[in-house]
Amino acid sequence: MCAKRIHLPDPRTTVANDLILQQIEWGSRVVDLGCGDAQLLDELRDRKNCDVLGVELDDEAFLEGIARGVPILKADLNKGLEDLPSNGFDYAVLSQTLQQINRPLELLQEIFRVAHRALVVVPNFAHWRVRIQVAMRGRAPVTDFLPYEWYESPNVHFLSMLDFRELAARGNFRIAREIPIVGNRAVQDAWMPNLRAHSALYLLERAGEMKA
Repeated sequence: MCAKRIHLPDPRTTVANDLILQQIEWGSRVVDLGCGDAQLLDELRDRKNCDVLGVELDDEAFLEGIARGVPILKADLNKGLEDLPSNGFDYAVLSQTLQQINRPLELLQEIFRVAHRALVVVPNFAHWRVRIQVAMRGRAPVTDFLPYEWYESPNVHFLSMLDFRELAARGNFRIAREIPIVGNRAVQDAWMPNLRAHSALYLLERAGEMKA
């Protein structure tokens, strides 16, 4: 199914969620695009008094989120965000979702119609373990943080941190903050992050806005 959230190992999910929580101010309006079971939105609502909305396509995850009492819109992100109001949110979240979207740049640009900022977590396919597997085995990599055979993976795009920076330069937004995730820790000043980080969080702002 399109735009289905990857169900990653718990340690990575926890690190990403905690990192996202740190970036969002008390009382913010937040939409999570590809919200999965809405665990992050549940925490934002209860811990930071945020006004939250999820968007999810997968039936099972949608029902789990509804069971948490989180408002969720069932929709396919590949069809755009026409059901979301302009300037309706302070933050849009895409955690392990963007690489599953058919046209990621189009979605990112549309996000800035509905939200002032975006928090995007993406896997880094230039991680050293991935490079070694491709070089030594000559096959599509399978790692702890990319736990899918090529024929089972929900990912349709494979990007590195360098690729994401290049993508941002083409859009109507800019990178205000880049936080590599190395192991189970966020490391803001990581040495050689494109080699060491298995994923990264990006705080994106509309082009022309001042950095926080």
